Amino acid sequence: MRTTSPTTTPKSTLERPQQHMNETFCIFSAHYLPHVGGVEKYTQNLARELARRGDRVIIVTSNVYDLPERETLGERIEIARLPCYKLLGDRYPVTRHNKAYNRIMRYLHEQDIDYVTINTRFYRHTLEGIALAEAKGIRPVIVDHGSAHLTMGSKLVDPFVATVEHAVTELVKRHSADYYAVSLAGTEWLRHFGIEARGVLNNSIDARAFAEGSSCRSFRKELSLSDETLLVAFTGRLIPEKGIPALIEAMRILADEKSIHFLIAGEGPLEDSLLRASLPNATFLGRLDSPDVSALLTESNVFCLPSRSEGFSTSLLEAAACKATPIVTNVGGVQELVPSNEHGIILPSADGETIANAILELNSDRTRCLIMGQNINQLVIDKFSWSETARLTALACAEAQERRNQPIL
Repeated sequence: MRTTSPTTTPKSTLERPQQHMNETFCIFSAHYLPHVGGVEKYTQNLARELARRGDRVIIVTSNVYDLPERETLGERIEIARLPCYKLLGDRYPVTRHNKAYNRIMRYLHEQDIDYVTINTRFYRHTLEGIALAEAKGIRPVIVDHGSAHLTMGSKLVDPFVATVEHAVTELVKRHSADYYAVSLAGTEWLRHFGIEARGVLNNSIDARAFAEGSSCRSFRKELSLSDETLLVAFTGRLIPEKGIPALIEAMRILADEKSIHFLIAGEGPLEDSLLRASLPNATFLGRLDSPDVSALLTESNVFCLPSRSEGFSTSLLEAAACKATPIVTNVGGVQELVPSNEHGIILPSADGETIANAILELNSDRTRCLIMGQNINQLVIDKFSWSETARLTALACAEAQERRNQPIL
C-alpha cells in the first residue's frame, strides 16, 4: 500500500472525466455541527464542495443535541441524525437502536447511494456506516482524523478510553474498507493499529474566502490594546488535547510582559480553568462565529496551538489564511503546513516555558514574525483547497469500488 502527500494525486487505474455523472455520497460522522471541532468543519466543507460539483450528499451523524431526525441543509445536502447515548459528556456518542434509529436506517437503505465515507474509525457510529455500505455492496472509505489517543485529561479515564478505541478499531478491521488520513502524521498513527493508509485526504480551506469573510471586528479597540501589542490567539475546543493547561502556564510566565496579550476563543470543559486563572495578560472571548474568528486571527500576530493530538487542524488552516504566525507542536498536519522555520515555530515540547520562550522570540523580532505569517499564508492558498480534497475523495471512493471484492487486509 502507498501513502501519498496531500498535494499529490494518488495514481489510479481510473481516469475520472471532467464532467461526471451526479453521484450520491453518504458521509458518516459521529459528530457534526453545532458540535464544534475539526471533524465537523471537515465534513461540512467537503459536503459543500461535493454539492457544488453537482453531487448529492447525505450526512449521517449522532443526535447529540436532540435536533430533528432529518433535515435539508441546503441544495443537494441533507442530514440524518441517529439517536445516541451521550457518553463522556457529549464527546463519545454511542448509537442507540430504537424506533427512531429504525426509521432513519430504513430511509437510508431506500436511497440510491453510490459511495460511503466514514470520518474516524473508533466510534460505534463507524460500524453503522460500514453496515450500510455492506448492505449496498459498497466498499467504504474510512478517513481518520487523529494522531494520538483521545484524552479526557485524566490518568484514570484515559487508559480506559484508549482500550475502547483499540477494541472498536479491531471490530472495524474485520470489514473490508479503504483507509485514508487527513495528514501524513495520521497515516503513521494508523500503523499503531496495524492499518496501512492508502493515502491522504487532507483538511483544507478556502483561504481567501475565509479571510475576506471577516466581520472586521477590532478586538484591539475593544480591549484598548495598542498596535504595538503582540496579540497571541488561540481558537478551538477547550479540551486537554489542545494543550490548554500548558498554554495557561505560558500566560502565567509572561504575565509581566506588558507588550504581549493572549486572546482565547472557544468553548469546552476547560473553560473554568481559564476563568479561574484570571490573568491580566489574557482575555477569554468565548465561542465566536466564523466572521469574528477571521477578524480575530487577522488582527493577531501569532497563533498558538500546543496540541498533543490533531488530525489536521482547521484552526491552524484558518490562522494561516489570516497570516497569523503559528507556534505549534509537531502533530497532525504540521509537517505539511510548517515545512520549515520560515513558516512558523514548531515547539520541541508542549510545556509552558517552551511556549513562553517561543512567543518571546517572535516578540523580539516582529519582522521575522510578519514574514513567517506571509509565507504560510501563500502556502495554504497554493496547496490546500477544498476543490482538490473533494476531487481526491471522489477518486478514492471510485477506486474503492474497484476493490470491493478484495479480501480483508
